[in-house]
Amino acid sequence: MKIVIIAGSNRKEATSTVLAKALEAQMNRLFVEVKLFNLYETPLPFYSPDEIFNRHDGVRELQRLLMEADGIILTTPEYHGGMSGVLKNALDHLGQMHFSGKPVLSVSSAGGAVGVSSLQQMQATIRNLHGINSPEWISIGGSQRAIYESEAAEGTIVLDYRAKEALSIFMELVKKISSKEEVETS
Repeated sequence: MKIVIIAGSNRKEATSTVLAKALEAQMNRLFVEVKLFNLYETPLPFYSPDEIFNRHDGVRELQRLLMEADGIILTTPEYHGGMSGVLKNALDHLGQMHFSGKPVLSVSSAGGAVGVSSLQQMQATIRNLHGINSPEWISIGGSQRAIYESEAAEGTIVLDYRAKEALSIFMELVKKISSKEEVETS
């Protein structure tokens, strides 16, 4: 099973990226093959339908990773009720071939209590890319953000029960769909 996490912030110490790293660590503990693609570390050019971007190393790498992925996790800060511009830009570089039939877990970090608007926007985008939305999502906000940020500073990030449960449900969905595809191709 291969999982790709896209950390969709262009802020160095973004809480959503801290959460992405915590999800990555949890999956590593479960011996899941996981790759974190951090848009802060690998910025992509602005998407334009008039340009050909398959020559850009970052775009090619992201496309390759998603073609090989069995499941995808998208993390974003919530800005003005939506996902970050850098995550939306990254998704614009991708197509249905990268998402079709693959489970996707949406994750957000909000300045307020929860980031539901960004989660709904991500799930609408995933549907348009023919991905399969996980029935659960993860959103942290308010005091939860402070906990994740302080744990990141100490190097002791631990997912809370709710996040672990959402991740577990996502992983079960990936297993079911992956095993079904293996049966159909044999």
